[in-house]
Parts: sequence; C-alpha cells; structure tokens
Amino acid sequence: MPSASKRLAKAVLADVTPLREFPDFRRLWFGHSVSSLGQQMTAVAVAIQVYDLTESNFAVGLVGLCSVVPLIVFGLLGGAIADSLDRRLVGLVTASGLSAVSIVLAVQAFLDLGQVWLLYAAVAVQSAFFAVNNPARTSMLPKLLPVERLPAANALNSIAMALAMTVGPMLGGLVIGLWSFQAAYLIDAIAFSAALYAMWRLPSMPPTRAEGGPRRASVLEGLRFLRSRPNVRMTFSTDIVAMVFGMPRALFPAMAATLYGGGATTVGLLVAAPAVGSLAGGLFSGWLGRVQRQGRAVVLAVIAWGTCVAVFGLGGPLWLGLILLALAGCADTISMVFRNTIMQVATPDEMRGRLAGVFIVVVAGGPRLGDFEAGSVAALSTERISVVSGGLACVILVIALSLRWRGFWRYDARNPRP
Repeated sequence: MPSASKRLAKAVLADVTPLREFPDFRRLWFGHSVSSLGQQMTAVAVAIQVYDLTESNFAVGLVGLCSVVPLIVFGLLGGAIADSLDRRLVGLVTASGLSAVSIVLAVQAFLDLGQVWLLYAAVAVQSAFFAVNNPARTSMLPKLLPVERLPAANALNSIAMALAMTVGPMLGGLVIGLWSFQAAYLIDAIAFSAALYAMWRLPSMPPTRAEGGPRRASVLEGLRFLRSRPNVRMTFSTDIVAMVFGMPRALFPAMAATLYGGGATTVGLLVAAPAVGSLAGGLFSGWLGRVQRQGRAVVLAVIAWGTCVAVFGLGGPLWLGLILLALAGCADTISMVFRNTIMQVATPDEMRGRLAGVFIVVVAGGPRLGDFEAGSVAALSTERISVVSGGLACVILVIALSLRWRGFWRYDARNPRP
C-alpha cells in the first residue's frame, strides 16, 4: 500500500502516464522539447548577431516583425493543410524544413557572410514552417492518446514550453559566450534530429473528412465552424482577453526603473517570473486530470491571471511583484491546459488542424495587441494605471463572456459539446 507521501505526490505532481504508456507521444514530446530548446537558442543568437552587424535596436526589432508576420499569415493556411493531408507527412516535411533553416543559419555563421537580409529571410521562412508544423503536431494528440489523458499530455507540453522559454535563452547566451554563434546554430540543427525521428516513427494519419465534405479543407469552413460552436469559441475569446488586457510585458522596462529603481537585471526578472510560474503550474499539475468542469476552470484561471496582474500594478517590493507574476503564469498554464483539451476533444478530427491554426494566430497576435494596449494606456496615464486597469478589464470581460455564454461555465468533460 503506497505511503501518504507517495499518494500526495501522485495527486499533485505532473502526471507522466502519457510518457510512460504511450511511446509515440513520448517520442513526440521529447523531440519537440529538445528542438524547442534549440529554437530558443537560435532566437537569441539571431538577435545578438543582428545587433553585432548593425548596432541598431531597430534592426533587432525587425527580427520580431519577420517572425510574427509569417506566423499570422501561415497560421490559418497551416491548419487547412494539416486537415487536408496526412498529418505525419506534414509534420515530417515541416520539421525537415525547420532543420534546413537551422543548417542555413549555421553555414552563414561559419562562412561569416555578415548579411542581415539573410538572417531576416531565414527567420521568416522558419516562422512559416513552424506555422504549418504546429497545427499538424497539435492535432495529432487525440489520435495518440485516450481522451482522459489529454489534460496530462497538455500539462506536459506546457512544461516543455516553459523550460524552452526559460532555459533556452540562457543556454543560447552561454554557448555564444563560451564559443560562438556557429555553435548555437549548429546545436539547434542537431537538436532537430530528435523531432525528425519522432515524426518518422509516427503512424500514418490521413485526413478525416465529414461525410459528403470537400476533399480539400477550407480556411473559411474552419472559421464558420468556430463561429457556430460557442464553447470552442470561448477558448479563444478568453485567451484573447487575457493577452490583450492582462499582458503588461511592454511596460516592464519602465516599471523596473520607476517602480523598483532597477535596470536590465530587474527587467529580466520581471520577464522570467511568469515563465517560472508557468513551469511550476506544469510540474504540479497532477490534479488537473480530475477536473471535469473544464470551462469553469478556464474562467477561474483567467480571473486569477487578471487579478494577479492588477495587484502587481499596485506596486510593492520587488519580491512581491515577482511572486504575483509567477502566480499569473501558473494560472495561465492551468487555463492553457484546459483550453487546449476542450479544443482537442470538442472539435471533430477534420477540423482540429484549422482550429490549431487559429490558435497560432491568437498566440502570435494577442500579445502584440497587448503590448499596444498597455503602452497606449500608459502614455495617456501612468504605467501603474495601465497595468491595474488592464488586469481589472481582463477580469470584468471574462466574467461578462461567461455570463453571455453560460454553456461554457457548465461545460463537462464527460459530455463535451462544442
């Protein structure tokens, strides 16, 4: 009979059953985790190399533009491709493309070409491949796992993402400092072999089509489906509200200086705190698989996110601000796990790729709109007012949405309705 401490650990710590019992998912998770670390190293390397070549902050900022535009443009298209073709083939081809881009970056660094336009082009192509790869990979999960294991699988994916976001840039900076850009790019290219192997070992996943449906998936058909399915639509609406009104990252540099009297180190701590909280949320996610009222969990998690952000904006010592941001990141992980699970379960297989494509657009565009909202309000008032009002707006709007579409509050994982 297991001891009380073992039972507690099993109830609280991340459920690794999907990794232990499902080899295809285990390989896919490991491959994605390793390649994501490499991609974050590459992101740091590109930014540093562009600055070394140009000594221009504007030139570095253009790297972000070259990344986000293809994500938005190809996100919806990538979802339609994932619903039209064998998802394993789509994943394999796009992972190969991502690997090839990493090799190009490594080659240009070894040859010391010093061409900024080549770096911009590589980042844009890389984002386009990712925008097609991600919907295909995400929509595979319900084919690889039983429904009851999807919350645990999504929590494990959140751990991989949080680790990549926190450890990847640090590793990138360390590798560049100890060796060179070439080493960072080369490690990324090698890391993609894990993702390629995982895709290669997957079974064929030909497209599923509704009876009498067209042979080629339509982007507009996916948007019409989303418009007519309130519960699935709410998973996107709540995320947009959280990202647009409750994402104060654009104000971190100003708040580090005016609120905490710090510099670049303080900015780094503020940026890292939500990711650390997100990682903690994933590591202590064992209880998520027992939650049946998943729509209610999303609403409460987004309310917690907005509340933590609003309280953070009121000020206080730095340690308190970091704790509040970490709690917000933890709440975001809980929301993400259930939003992804609802989308995967309540959406028919022939639509999952397109819905995952819409998710890419939301993830890519939402934070940028949030930066604009936070900066605009701060310019008209103060940083504190911007953060507090944004957090409160997030809470109020999510409550209003849940009152307007009450079915989402009652959504039951045992009887999923889109």
